[in-house]
Amino acid sequence: MVGTTEAAFLLGICCQRVRQLLQAGRIIGAVKVGRFWRIPLFKGMPRVKAMDRGTKGTWRKRPQEAASIIHIFKQKLDGDRKQNTNSPVIVVKQGSRTTYCHSAFIDGASRIVYQPEHPLACGARLWIEVEANVNVKTELFG
Repeated sequence: MVGTTEAAFLLGICCQRVRQLLQAGRIIGAVKVGRFWRIPLFKGMPRVKAMDRGTKGTWRKRPQEAASIIHIFKQKLDGDRKQNTNSPVIVVKQGSRTTYCHSAFIDGASRIVYQPEHPLACGARLWIEVEANVNVKTELFG
């Protein structure tokens, strides 16, 4: 059993969308205990009922297999220094999804990697690798 935050991470959607699915009764086996939702997992994933009308759901159908990568967008960081701005410069890549943020909270195992001779495709030589099953929460500051 997981809560809404963990279910959102597993499905690859935001917490608000999970709450909408819960209110519509579309997450199978979910029960509300007090103020909190308890969502069962089937083969490691919450199960969402398909609807007859409308577009197909865009949530993840199976557990994420690729590790998440977190690094700093150095060009944007240098530009922020010169222009005295505050753009989100932390890049979180989770599979094919890329999120730019000001802070990232890693809720589990991770490691820092420095490979100057083998940089990532984006050019990063220093990054954090996070296991596929670990939740990474991102935040933007105003």
